[in-house]
Amino acid sequence: MVSVRPQQPATPDPDAFTVHRAIVRHGLTTAFLDEGEGYPIVLLHGYPETKRIWWRNIEALAACGYQVIVPDLRGHGDSEVDERDRYDVVEYSRDVHALMSDHLGHDHYGVVAGDVGAAVAYDMCLRFPGAVQRMVWFNTAPPMLPAEYATAGIDLSDRAFGDPERRPETDYQYRQGNEPDELAAELDTPERRRRYIAEFYGHRLWAAPGTFTHADIEFMTEPWAEEERLRAGWAVYQMMTGLRTSSEVPRLLETNPTPTLVLYGPEDHVVPEQFVECCEVAFTDRVGPLVVPRAGHFLQWERADVLNPLTASWFSDLRS
Repeated sequence: MVSVRPQQPATPDPDAFTVHRAIVRHGLTTAFLDEGEGYPIVLLHGYPETKRIWWRNIEALAACGYQVIVPDLRGHGDSEVDERDRYDVVEYSRDVHALMSDHLGHDHYGVVAGDVGAAVAYDMCLRFPGAVQRMVWFNTAPPMLPAEYATAGIDLSDRAFGDPERRPETDYQYRQGNEPDELAAELDTPERRRRYIAEFYGHRLWAAPGTFTHADIEFMTEPWAEEERLRAGWAVYQMMTGLRTSSEVPRLLETNPTPTLVLYGPEDHVVPEQFVECCEVAFTDRVGPLVVPRAGHFLQWERADVLNPLTASWFSDLRS
């Protein structure tokens, strides 16, 4: 029997939102959206995403009484490329906090994040105590807590990072982490770079089948036509292989006390099922993990009909 996909909110036009720009750190310009009024929540994208992955969430959350801030991480989307090639979780974390606190004037705010953005959010909670009051957190690499996971009986031995022999679906991790120059040489035109990114929205099966139309993929891949932006997106993978070193140790090696609503899209073929068990250990004050059916890695797009009301409810008492 064919499963009918749940009806999703209409996708706003590509130019539906005004792009703002601010110099927040190191003289680099961060591009961001700023819609609505009320309690501030920041939506953080991952890879291979930009702020566009949140297009189905912005209007709904603004209509519920939130100020919705959606940045492009450094070197992504419309944000400035760093000529000094500084890209890592801590730099992203400091960039976003500077945008929220120094530029927009918010001492406290909420965060909704997946993938790399979720790692950034986790670091922000611990690096800037009290700034992030609550989170919604989904589909990403679990925090690095091997001792705690072992004590809880969670076996991650079959989830080796970037080992295409054991996990063929992670071949991109190996190449982006170990062979960025060779891979970039193969992706030597804007069309090839966009086609490579399109794979993640299509046959790599990160998302539930049928989630992204051709027009959706065109919209999502457009910002990745430039090689320097593609390389910026690969940088975090090189931290895992040792090809790069981080500016500071990311705060991903400890449990997180921030009140967090944890979600999981099970159609994701790269984030392991153990994600659910790991989050039960990593977050000491949580609701969930809640499994969202017919959703995968791009949960905010795939099931905006679920994420939007859950997010609006999760932060609702902070609006006053």
